[in-house]
Amino acid sequence: MSLPVIDMAPLFTGDARESVAAAIARACEDDGFFYVVGHGVRASTLARLEREARAFFALPAFEKEAISMARGGGAWRGWFPFRGELTSARPDDKEGLYFGEELGPDDPRVRARWPLHGANLWPGATPGLRPAVNAFMAEAEAAAATLMRGVSLALGLAPDYFAEAYLRRPTLLFRIFTYPPTAPESWGVGEHTDYGLLTLLAQDDAGGLEVKSRSGWVDVPPLAGALVCNIGDMLERLTGGRFVSTPHRVVNHSGRDRLSFPFFYDPDFSAVMTPVPGAYASGPDEVRWDGASVRAFSGTYGEYLLAKVGKVFPDLKATALSER
Repeated sequence: MSLPVIDMAPLFTGDARESVAAAIARACEDDGFFYVVGHGVRASTLARLEREARAFFALPAFEKEAISMARGGGAWRGWFPFRGELTSARPDDKEGLYFGEELGPDDPRVRARWPLHGANLWPGATPGLRPAVNAFMAEAEAAAATLMRGVSLALGLAPDYFAEAYLRRPTLLFRIFTYPPTAPESWGVGEHTDYGLLTLLAQDDAGGLEVKSRSGWVDVPPLAGALVCNIGDMLERLTGGRFVSTPHRVVNHSGRDRLSFPFFYDPDFSAVMTPVPGAYASGPDEVRWDGASVRAFSGTYGEYLLAKVGKVFPDLKATALSER
């Protein structure tokens, strides 16, 4: 089995977007994973990002610790060391950097001390990382916003439905991860699903991503010129289970370090999470792979997200939330 490849270029131009929306609907109803091409993220942007990321991870530990997540406070930004992040309560075999939308002290969300909002931490030893990250985030945001118009159409809604209902000020989160070769009986990232609406993933040529499809675990190798797209738990909930958030993991068998670049395009932190029109069919509630209901949610996206993120970095949770 291989993932479908969807050319999303018509969503930018408006030509034949109905056929693209139909392809998105099929992919999201199946396993919720697909490749996208025609996304507008330039190859040169990705090449520069990979080069600068490798330079950062090659730094000595004391240089990286200068921007450790403990210094990021409630904005939850910065570097974490190998095995410093948990999945299903077990440490992952990876090291990483957390970024988000760059917000200054005068932004009303920062003044209100919203968690996960604020300034990024940038390494002094690799100054090229900052423009590389900013360029990728800008292009990935444009791609994700356009793809969400396709998701709206795939659900039979107006193209701007998600933009107006949930994404007036989207939560933008970006990660850079490096994985050494995976040891026996271990993993780079354990089985999990993503929290929000939509993830766009760039990866180097090492491979290692695996998706738990309906037919079992399948490899998702890098495809030249393509990004991997998957939907998250909140989109599954908003659609009442019509669109599926599928478990995935990383097992790096390449024999060398692997880089990945997931960009998360999620609802406004203050948006109230109400289901899309027509989401709930009659009949019993569906239950996800992890035993959770696909309909059990209420409140704002921020409330939902903080409950999730606190499980990933439990040592930072109390510190970050105390700053509110």
